[in-house]
Amino acid sequence: MNDESPVRVDAWLWAVRQYKTRSAATAACRAGHVRVNGERVKAAQLVRPGDELRVRVAGFDRHLVVRRTLVKRVSAALAATAVDDRTPPPPPRTEQAIVPVRDRGAGRPTKRERRDIERLRGR
Repeated sequence: MNDESPVRVDAWLWAVRQYKTRSAATAACRAGHVRVNGERVKAAQLVRPGDELRVRVAGFDRHLVVRRTLVKRVSAALAATAVDDRTPPPPPRTEQAIVPVRDRGAGRPTKRERRDIERLRGR
């Protein structure tokens, strides 16, 4: 198929390796996890070069732009040329302070344990 002809959105998502199977891509469309140009779409919706897709994969939103249309699954290198991934990087992880946990029924902390707890809390 030539690069300009429209192709089904589920077939394209499978061809550019966003989903492992075409049926998984179809199920994602049915569940409302795929948007083309801001609109929820069915699996048979046609996409063309320049269309913007928002796809939820494994709990995360991916922002993709169609560069080329593909019908068949191709190598990863060729698939990378067919999609422009504009997904913003995830926010940096913040380290959380360790909260001391005492066993239930262990009673009140001793003086040494209280000092250790205060040291952990930074007081």
